[in-house]
Amino acid sequence: MSGPVAIVTDSTATLPPEVAAERGIVVVPLQVVIGAQVHDEGSDGATPELVAAALKEWTPVSTSRPTPAALLEAYEAAAAAGAQEVVSIHLSGEMSGTFESAQLAARDASIPVHPLDSRQVGVATGYAVLAAADVLDAGGTAEEALAAATARATASSSLFYVDTLEYLRRGGRIGAAAALFGGALAVKPLLEIRDGKVATLEKVRTAARALARLEELAVAKAGDRPVDVCVAHLASPDRAGELASKLSSRLADNLEGRDVWCGELGAVLGAHVGPGMLAVCVAPRSC
Repeated sequence: MSGPVAIVTDSTATLPPEVAAERGIVVVPLQVVIGAQVHDEGSDGATPELVAAALKEWTPVSTSRPTPAALLEAYEAAAAAGAQEVVSIHLSGEMSGTFESAQLAARDASIPVHPLDSRQVGVATGYAVLAAADVLDAGGTAEEALAAATARATASSSLFYVDTLEYLRRGGRIGAAAALFGGALAVKPLLEIRDGKVATLEKVRTAARALARLEELAVAKAGDRPVDVCVAHLASPDRAGELASKLSSRLADNLEGRDVWCGELGAVLGAHVGPGMLAVCVAPRSC
């Protein structure tokens, strides 16, 4: 955590631990409650595998935001390590109270803290965090880092397929009517993050068609711009690997030699979408 401006984010940003460590980014975990057990999200606590197994067994699973005290602790640790300001970037405030916790903690911090609602979830938030880190590494200010993170989050597209809307309905992340409609017609919904919320993009009849459509939509979102692309899944590695491979081939020019990152969705987000979920994030590199 060197430099006058520190970056704090939350575990839903899905930054690999080694990337966060290398870039000096502090990650504050959200919690996952499985049955009566509370776990911090992460490899030593709530893992995607643990959540997927619990959901399949109908064990109650819920999530909770970090407390303002937990975020304040991260801000004060940054100050103690020499930071003069903090940029704190989090998942959509429409989906979680994490941003609100950051705002509350910022008021009590001993140094200026700039909380940012990315209006995104998952890897799209992570890419916004990395955009801020790039600006700071180049000697930019906290304000310039915030602007870069905002621009990248706004330009990014988060598209996803779920086998069922049931888990989103259980968590209150999508309306009961939409969930009922989806189940009644046995459609396979394609969703997106729009204005910080989960919104229905298209309804497709079969899983195979839905995944083919997800591929087409991701290619269209990339256009002719340089992009980073990520495929995330919950308990569906084969389908994710196949989609990542197809996107690597079709978007080779856009990727400019970079890989399509493919991995398991974090436990917190996984708790709300359920096993079989497949997501694609397309994040333009120049916003």
